[in-house]
Amino acid sequence: MTRALPSIVHLDADAFFVAVEQTLNPDLRGKKVAVGGRERGIIASASYEARACGVYTPMPTSQALRICPDLILISNNHGRYSEYSRKLFDLCENITPLVERRSIDEGFMDVGPCGFSNEKELTDTIRGLQEQITHELGLSVSFGLATNKLLAAIGSKRNKPHGFTVVPVGDEASYLAQLPINVITGVGKKTEVLLKSNGIVLVGDILTQSESSLKALLGNGWREMVSLARGEDDSVVATGHEDAKSYSQQETFIKDITDFAEIARIAKGMLDELMAKVRADGKRARTLTIKVRYPGMDNDTAGRSLPEATDLEADFYSLVEPLLKSAWRQRRPLRLVSVRLSGIEGQTSQLELFNDTDEKNERKRRLASVVDVLNSRKNTVVRHGHQIRKNHG
Repeated sequence: MTRALPSIVHLDADAFFVAVEQTLNPDLRGKKVAVGGRERGIIASASYEARACGVYTPMPTSQALRICPDLILISNNHGRYSEYSRKLFDLCENITPLVERRSIDEGFMDVGPCGFSNEKELTDTIRGLQEQITHELGLSVSFGLATNKLLAAIGSKRNKPHGFTVVPVGDEASYLAQLPINVITGVGKKTEVLLKSNGIVLVGDILTQSESSLKALLGNGWREMVSLARGEDDSVVATGHEDAKSYSQQETFIKDITDFAEIARIAKGMLDELMAKVRADGKRARTLTIKVRYPGMDNDTAGRSLPEATDLEADFYSLVEPLLKSAWRQRRPLRLVSVRLSGIEGQTSQLELFNDTDEKNERKRRLASVVDVLNSRKNTVVRHGHQIRKNHG
């Protein structure tokens, strides 16, 4: 019997604000750095070097400077952090369109619909994403992989920085049982003191208590506490963002294929069809991702984003072959190729006056719209030259 796979990923950026500042100014790496307000402010983010000196969030800035006089303090720049947050989650959406941006530096992914065939393929993909985030954005992110959001979040926060924790399917309760009680959502300092004073130190201790004693300690919330201690959580990954949507298409070959030009032609054809759907929805796309699958069902992917989102397939054509070369690392015969468009945005406002580029794009857009209308009619097919399939005889 095939073993069930965990499907929920929690990602938690490590010292996010500070990490962004260190990416922009590498001289700050390895130093005691914090982001926060100097006058009557609090510490919003602290490097791990600063934390080792006792600086934490949300400590008053004045206190942080007293205990760590050589602390490098940087003012908040939320616009800069928002930009890096968007880039971070855009990379996540190259894996799955089901991404919940819980906060600027924390979120969830549902990889259940992605069709991973085994745990190694799944974990290799998430580890690859983790390294891609570090390589492209200079950020460290910790990941937790589990069957639900509760366990995934606990996993990621238990192994920081740059951790990767998998909570084994079927062993959720035993995994939780050994952890301190304060990992449970809703157990703050006061509740923790109360529980510990009654001999409840680990999560597993909750499950050894009688119903009457839990009622006396927790009142009406005792049932929820027991449920959490068992690792039960049926909440879903809620995208709630326009950018979370993506468009994808794949083609599985009847026979494994090694013809690069033919695969590139097929990828461009899928891109044309996807972009017609993007236009029909009144959207634009910014990121193109190509995935290849080998006969052994292992995958490789590569993605790249345009400077600005577009609703014209031609803007992506120049990326297809370089991405295919990058994704097709092993140069073995391929069983499948897929194309995904993400970084989805609404249409732009009116064109800027006297902008030649916009005028040219608008002419291309009108032509594309005509082709879309023709292709929507019965028995009518208008194709680009690269969509014409080669006859191999």
